Amino acid sequence: MLKGVSLFSNIGIGELSLPTRFKVIAANDIDQKRCLLYKRLHPTTKVIQGDISKQSIFNAIKEFDCDFLISTPPCQGMSNLGKMDKRDPRNHLIKYSIDFIKAKKPKFIFHENVPNQNKTPILHQGKEITISEFISKQLGKDYFIENKNIKMDNYGIPQMRKRSIFLLTRKDLSKQWNFPESKRTAQTLKALIGNLPSLDPIISDPNVSTEKIFPQFHRKLKKAIKVSEFHTPVSHPIRQIICMQQTPSGKSAFENENKFKPRRIDGKLISAFNTTYARMSWDKPCPTVTTHNRTISSHINVHPGRKIKTKTGIIYSDPRVLSMYELMLVMTIRSSWRLSSTDNTPFLRSVIGEGVPPEFVRQCFKSIPL
Repeated sequence: MLKGVSLFSNIGIGELSLPTRFKVIAANDIDQKRCLLYKRLHPTTKVIQGDISKQSIFNAIKEFDCDFLISTPPCQGMSNLGKMDKRDPRNHLIKYSIDFIKAKKPKFIFHENVPNQNKTPILHQGKEITISEFISKQLGKDYFIENKNIKMDNYGIPQMRKRSIFLLTRKDLSKQWNFPESKRTAQTLKALIGNLPSLDPIISDPNVSTEKIFPQFHRKLKKAIKVSEFHTPVSHPIRQIICMQQTPSGKSAFENENKFKPRRIDGKLISAFNTTYARMSWDKPCPTVTTHNRTISSHINVHPGRKIKTKTGIIYSDPRVLSMYELMLVMTIRSSWRLSSTDNTPFLRSVIGEGVPPEFVRQCFKSIPL
């Protein structure tokens, strides 16, 4: 049994499917809610809640000897979907992973972040250096370093998620840790969620009845819950629902005719990129799941939908974001995890968007030469 530590652990999504010979014995995150959920998902792991930049917290983590480290620092300061602020202090948190590695010398290190970490500068000894250069200079003497920008769908993950992954092997070991084979074909959304029951969204406008707009709402919901307690819809404003009913699979509502384009609450047209108010495509894996996966107006979040003929013309079903169950499928999260649909859904959806698909982590750790 190899023992590990997880830094910036979120709720431990990446660790959900580790091979049985690997066990995370200690984890750290700054956020209390995340730590509480981590403990529920991984009840035998010691969870240390607090800011790793504080010496007392770092010392508490350093108490644990380990064979491997999982390091997944925050990406918001360097993500294309964030502000890309090179002065964001979160970009420098990698330094605490490096300090831990130097102190504890684990055999194997899995480090994950967005691809921009390879060109994001941090300040070291008064000079700017990219994060990837920093890792190489700090650890290259003692570790073999494998670094790739990968697409998750090339590893069979049903999501077009791009990430920068570092796999490090201590040089005194006989064999080096290499990436698993990347020739697996990912499922399309049609294959993955195409047979799930359709769902109508909940209308968030206080003066608009969901049941009046969607007479089959409760019938559909009853059928969906039989599949999973997590297969339930979220709420959206009626103005967003109407424009998405006119939007086909793989298209953005900004391509609709003028009267069905996205509008603000005051009725004025919205100006934004075509990757927002956009439906996914049935014949492709899911786009990158982000922390804002609950909103129609962010990224490509809307269910692909199906064409429906009505008396007034063609509309498209499922004018909503993916259900929690659908998110779990595209993130390769098993439905047997120790959470329920009564947990805080907006929070869960957000932390899922920050997670590493556990099936990819499993493949990487399965390829460790032992």
